[in-house]
Amino acid sequence: MRPKERRETGQRDLFRARLDQIIDLNHALVKLARAIDWRFLETLFGAMYTDKPGQPPLPTRLMAGLAILKHMHDLSDEVLCDRWIENPYCQYFCGEGEEKLQALLQESLAVATRTEAMKPSDLARVVVDTTVQPKAVTFPTDAKLLNRARERLVRLARKHGLKLRQSYRRVGKLALIKHQRYAHAHQFRRANRALRKLKTYLGRIIRDILRKIAGNDGWEEIFAWPLSLARRVLHQDRHQRGPKVYSLHAPEVECIGKGKAHRPYEFGVKVSVATPVKRSQGGQFVAHVAALPGNPYDGHTLAKVIPEIEAIVGNTLERVIADAGYRGHNAPADYKFRVYTSGQKRRLTAAIEREMKRRAAVEPVIGHLKAEHRMDRNHLAHRSGDAINAVLAAAGYNFRLLLRWLKFLLFRILIALSTNAQLKSA
Repeated sequence: MRPKERRETGQRDLFRARLDQIIDLNHALVKLARAIDWRFLETLFGAMYTDKPGQPPLPTRLMAGLAILKHMHDLSDEVLCDRWIENPYCQYFCGEGEEKLQALLQESLAVATRTEAMKPSDLARVVVDTTVQPKAVTFPTDAKLLNRARERLVRLARKHGLKLRQSYRRVGKLALIKHQRYAHAHQFRRANRALRKLKTYLGRIIRDILRKIAGNDGWEEIFAWPLSLARRVLHQDRHQRGPKVYSLHAPEVECIGKGKAHRPYEFGVKVSVATPVKRSQGGQFVAHVAALPGNPYDGHTLAKVIPEIEAIVGNTLERVIADAGYRGHNAPADYKFRVYTSGQKRRLTAAIEREMKRRAAVEPVIGHLKAEHRMDRNHLAHRSGDAINAVLAAAGYNFRLLLRWLKFLLFRILIALSTNAQLKSA
């Protein structure tokens, strides 16, 4: 069933005042709501719905507005709902999949050009870099993963009435504690002995479940995925090639090393971020963001990133500036000589050298996305959640800059009016 969109009819309620008659229409959030093309978002998001019977969904503007406010102000779901109830400006703003969510980022750039916070020509030259979007998982160790896999299998068996020979609940927890204490004391021989116990307990649970579900199609279907994860945890080692399991509730998590001294390894997904080379009047906007599962080499991401940037900004890229990690890139053939990397010596003019000094402009943008817009710890599930969180963080960042820009414009108008009043009185 499609949502019933809200439209302005101009009719008044006898017992209730209209919201726009109570609030200040010069408020920055009100101006931002009027600048956004909600019909454009409703058209794109409307493709997600069907005409089949079912529970009526909420209006598209309400859901899109709440997503923007959440990532614009870094709010939890509970705080967001409380603020929406208490704040009439949030209600007015909301109009009392990842490919579709790119429309929010695209609309934020469109609003920036309509309000003259950014020129369309600013999007022709961009800086591209990658970062890590960490997942909301505990730091993985072999001991914790083995014990957690055993606990999940025992819990699932108890839930479906499968009686196990032994659960190893008490001795498993004790072995985990011993391993952590021995490892902290650098007594690695004893720690490895406790680790082997944990592997033994998990292997016994797996074999016990396999014996008892044999021939039962229903139980085999229920235990197929948990047993597959448990086997991977049991048999993986530090020297193996290919993907490993770093979290049982988020097996898509990858281990990524970016060379940071304070954080050698991060567990999440690699994300590409693009921002204009030139800082616009309204600030340093995000032109594109995309999750890149599989931990690809930075230079091998441009074949996907460049066409997506052009699709969002609606403009042909004249120049792409990147760091040394993009050497040997696989950019499309038409862009082979439009990509410039740090340390490059050939094909550099004085203008290009000046723009190369702006390569670090993407670093504070990444910092703001992580510190203020929920990219530092992703709580959304699966790979689709990784992509959605990255896009929403970028959209929230852009709309926050637009909100500040509209406040600045209002401040300038008030100063001009007060100056004119003083000149007339003089």
